Amino acid sequence: MTSVAQVLKSKPEQVVYTIEASDSVYNAIRLMADKQIGALLVTDGPTIAGIVTERDYARKIVLMDRSSKTTAVRDIMSTHVRFVEPEQTTYDCMALMTERRMRHLPVMDGGKLVGMVSIGDLVKEIIAEQKFTIEQLEHYITGGPGA
Repeated sequence: MTSVAQVLKSKPEQVVYTIEASDSVYNAIRLMADKQIGALLVTDGPTIAGIVTERDYARKIVLMDRSSKTTAVRDIMSTHVRFVEPEQTTYDCMALMTERRMRHLPVMDGGKLVGMVSIGDLVKEIIAEQKFTIEQLEHYITGGPGA
């Protein structure tokens, strides 16, 4: 099974983008669009205050007819941030994401933020694991190289 640490190593960019809780939702959405990501960790000074996602924007700005330029991120963010640790598995993450209906998980190591994994990162890794297993089984069955 693949660990979260291995998933992070396979990602081309290991930057976790953040935004201040006092910043506007407009700036958050613009940053997400610029970086082609779906979530930002929200900070209040040096501490993590929450997470804001495209889903938060759709449900708490668009559907409520609010202005993204005058609404602060703190007004729409989720304050209970769930996270995983580097030694946890992709299956641990998928179970948590499925149970909590989440698409992004921050990765903390010893209280320090070290990355973020998305459901897309996990699906890609699980597919690669399954492909490898299938190839190994095919080689075993056919008596090919590596059998």
